[in-house]
Amino acid sequence: MSDIVKEFNDYRAKMNTKILADNNKVVKRIFNLDTNAFKEGALDKKTKELLGLVASTVLRCDDCVKYHLEASYNEGLTKEEISEALGIATLVGGTIVIPHLRRAHEYWEEIEAHHSQG
Repeated sequence: MSDIVKEFNDYRAKMNTKILADNNKVVKRIFNLDTNAFKEGALDKKTKELLGLVASTVLRCDDCVKYHLEASYNEGLTKEEISEALGIATLVGGTIVIPHLRRAHEYWEEIEAHHSQG
């Protein structure tokens, strides 16, 4: 049985390592900005992850959606909270977002299964 969550995280880590090894100052700064933007601040991390999830869904970035789904899971967000956020994303993004909504729900199930195995 394949573990889609592990495969995604392994690939992401491998490619990020390769990309950062190029020592491109602009790319390193973008990665750093992204990391720092999602740290606790005036908004808590849960809220920031939901914002990231909604924006990623509306922009139709499946890799970004996967990343924010797992980060949301790790922050303790529930399936119900994710579902409401994805509802907002679908409302804002329109029907073109529905395929991404399907994949997001499927990936959330994979995250739950992945964490129940470990």
